[in-house]
Amino acid sequence: MRESSPPSRPLPGAPAVPAGCRVYAVGDIHGRADLLDDLLTIIAEDAGVRPRPARPMLVFLGDYIDRGPDSAGVVARLLAGPPKAGPLAGSGWMALRGNHEDTMLRFLDDPSAGPAWFRNGGLETIRSYAGPLPDGAGMAPAALRDRLDAALPEDHRRFLAQLPVAHAEGDYLFVHAGLRPGVAIADQDPADLMWIRDDFIHSAAQFGKMVVHGHTIAPVPEIRANRIGIDTGAYRTGRLTALVLEGTDRRFLATAGEVPASCRDWPAPLV
Repeated sequence: MRESSPPSRPLPGAPAVPAGCRVYAVGDIHGRADLLDDLLTIIAEDAGVRPRPARPMLVFLGDYIDRGPDSAGVVARLLAGPPKAGPLAGSGWMALRGNHEDTMLRFLDDPSAGPAWFRNGGLETIRSYAGPLPDGAGMAPAALRDRLDAALPEDHRRFLAQLPVAHAEGDYLFVHAGLRPGVAIADQDPADLMWIRDDFIHSAAQFGKMVVHGHTIAPVPEIRANRIGIDTGAYRTGRLTALVLEGTDRRFLATAGEVPASCRDWPAPLV
């Protein structure tokens, strides 16, 4: 059982990443391989016009799959790692687990997790790996699990299964969803780091680090005293956002891509 602890004290000054480090943190991609490619190009152009830091770092905040049309392409791109040439060659490359990856892995173990996943874009992920589904959502969860299980490359499965849930750089902590207020970072439940929403979003609690997260969509990045949210709903807005951190400086990069017809009718996300 976790032991709760009082909220951490505020940071003594402006949060910073370590000297010589530049972090590009990328928000929720949700099957938009086209936007990921566009944003990586924008990041490479940004890196190319600035003095190269000793340690450039890309951090992806989870939710690579579902809703958009090419979840398999997103996972393949992340699995490939940083470019072998150009301004981003040799960069650090950290991908975190989001609640959608967590749900997909649970579905592969237990098809009863399927209906909730399907309502939130899981069928699009299955189609991206297995191709058209003749009976669509009418197929039994077990049959859909078998289709995905047979089509999912083993290296994709290992990649998704090994994703960590948090990464720290200096005064910043990167997670998918957020932290549980009143609980020390070391005692956080991994499920909260992937799933929490309102208790975190509406809290003014200090965590001892500035939390960078996705999971909760906003039209533009949200900057608060204890958190920075960068999920700008890429799958339905065409805006995939990256937060750039260097020293105490912070700025944003974003795409302005088109929205495919398959994403235009998505409602506000359930999870």
